Amino acid sequence: MSADQPFEPEADRVARIVREQIIDGERAPGDRLVERDLAAELGVSRVPVRDALKTLIAEGLVTPRPRTWAVVRTFTDDEIEDLIEVRSAIETLTFRLAAERRTPERLARLGAVLDREARAARDEDATAAHRAGADFHELVAATAASPLLDEIGAITASRLRWLLGQHDDLQQMVDEHRGLLAAIRAGDGQEAARLAVGHLRTSRDAARARRAQTPARG
Repeated sequence: MSADQPFEPEADRVARIVREQIIDGERAPGDRLVERDLAAELGVSRVPVRDALKTLIAEGLVTPRPRTWAVVRTFTDDEIEDLIEVRSAIETLTFRLAAERRTPERLARLGAVLDREARAARDEDATAAHRAGADFHELVAATAASPLLDEIGAITASRLRWLLGQHDDLQQMVDEHRGLLAAIRAGDGQEAARLAVGHLRTSRDAARARRAQTPARG
């Protein structure tokens, strides 16, 4: 780590790596997460692995098992629907506030993230496209400029990134984000909120379709 990089505790680093692997689909629903195996894989002791798994369990990405292991969470249709209902309420307010509180600097950053997502979609780089798409949502939240809303949204933030990573139609995701950005640029909070709810429903359908195609392991 270079001198200008912030210190990252081992437990945070392990949680970040495993979180990204789950969201990127490298670890599938039902995959076992065994403390000793993760410790050996990541070159750490079992203590930070144990703490990292507790973090991921709290974020809703991992399901605990007895003793020293866990599994990547398998989301049921009902759990996905529950997530959509809650995030729809959050995203409705987030996108409306973003449209009302937009600034030229934030709009420029949103456009840059969307361009990055579009390039990844053209290159058929699903991981990069999904990450850029999730970054777009997080930047919209920053544009909304509501610390309390950020605090509430953080509870399900990792699950939202997982949900947004379920899309196979990368161009559809880009197109929907482009429509959302147009509404924000126009200052049309009502339209941005409406499109945000529809966008989450598209994500729900993608998650259900992927779940039906790839039964969980474990």
